[in-house]
Amino acid sequence: MEIIVSSARIRTLGAATAALSVGLLAACSSSTPTTSSDSSSKALDGVSVTVGSKDFTENILLGQILAQAMTSEGADVTDQTDLGGTSVNREALLAGEIDVYPDYNGTGWTVHLGQQAPGQDPEILYDAVAEMDLAENQIQWVGRSPFNDTYGFAANGDLAETEGGFDLQSMADYLEANPDATLCLETEFPDRPDGLILFSDATGYTVPQDQIQILDTGLVYTETANNACQFGEVYTTDGRITALNLSLVDDPGVFILYNASYTWNDALYQEHADVYTRLADEIFAPLDAAKMAELNAKVDIDGGKAEDVAADYLKEIGLL
Repeated sequence: MEIIVSSARIRTLGAATAALSVGLLAACSSSTPTTSSDSSSKALDGVSVTVGSKDFTENILLGQILAQAMTSEGADVTDQTDLGGTSVNREALLAGEIDVYPDYNGTGWTVHLGQQAPGQDPEILYDAVAEMDLAENQIQWVGRSPFNDTYGFAANGDLAETEGGFDLQSMADYLEANPDATLCLETEFPDRPDGLILFSDATGYTVPQDQIQILDTGLVYTETANNACQFGEVYTTDGRITALNLSLVDDPGVFILYNASYTWNDALYQEHADVYTRLADEIFAPLDAAKMAELNAKVDIDGGKAEDVAADYLKEIGLL
């Protein structure tokens, strides 16, 4: 996957500005007392931005990373990360209640734009989503992550070991042969056009309601690890997959692409488009699947705060 590397960050040197100020003061007389101050300007000085995010770890991290990067560039950022689910953030963006939040290209294509068959080329999908959403809704998609955090399923690790592992079809066969087996899902998944319906269409098995249990995202992982659920819906870059007693169900390409971008109100984006694009490119460039899973695990497994993990990442890549 092609990764666009942005130009180095440009800073006005306070020392040079200070030297110029001294020269000007020496060249003219003034009754104003001389004071010492940092007169360096930043790219987003005076800009007010409200940042949202969905209510799960990865999306919160992506929102926090952008919020802190813009704050470092001088912006006055209102933090609305962990705002709610997909529809809550999207509606808030369209209504102007937030200015930007991270979303996924597959979600844009199928959920927001109501399209089918997104394909398996991330660049083509990104271009199609960005063009249509801008034309129809004045929403700008900025940057594209290397990682593809698609939906998937994980099996209880002990069960997977006993059964020799699972792919989607053998998972469906197991559920059909074991009516007491449970599939744990988060709230949106059964009704999303990019959710459970893709599993049913691919395998020919429609999971009955009495085999489905709806849980909060975090509980899906722990309950599957504890065998209260035999299978659970997961995000494939989630650090809990390797840290807990879980085994990822092999997907031959049924679930669609979910590379992340920042979705902006276009009118606000255009005011400082070059800065927002540069920040997105620098933030996303190192975020392959392994790196995103590592950051997720620092919150979900190690117990770190999302804002602290975000700050550490920004320091690591030179944006703080």
